[in-house]
Amino acid sequence: MFNYLFLFATGAFGWGLSLATYRYFAKRNGWPMGALHVDLPAVPIAIGAFAVFVGLIYAVAEGAAAGGWAIILFGALLALFWTGFLRVGSQTSLILAPIAAVLLLFSWASSTGPSYASFSDSRDGQNGFGQASR
Repeated sequence: MFNYLFLFATGAFGWGLSLATYRYFAKRNGWPMGALHVDLPAVPIAIGAFAVFVGLIYAVAEGAAAGGWAIILFGALLALFWTGFLRVGSQTSLILAPIAAVLLLFSWASSTGPSYASFSDSRDGQNGFGQASR
């Protein structure tokens, strides 16, 4: 099974972290910055913080046993690679971070609910959301 929520959460966390921290690393290392980072630095930081928050909330909701720690680990590695090696955090993350965060929010909201067994009710064959168990 393909877990696209995991990918959206990892992307939102990683690209958001890259976006929120790019100005600091760019100034420190003399890297170029886009106009938004130079003129209105609070905007990319706010967009990045929003994406990190959405990814982190999903990771916490998943829990450690379901891979929540992996979202944080792979997201941090994505941010490190995206900012440190590719140095594209300022421009592309402005597009990718909010897209991943919004896709995560909509996909998570439209999912049929948790897949763990505590919501299943074997008496009537339906889960806790009034839908037939799979």
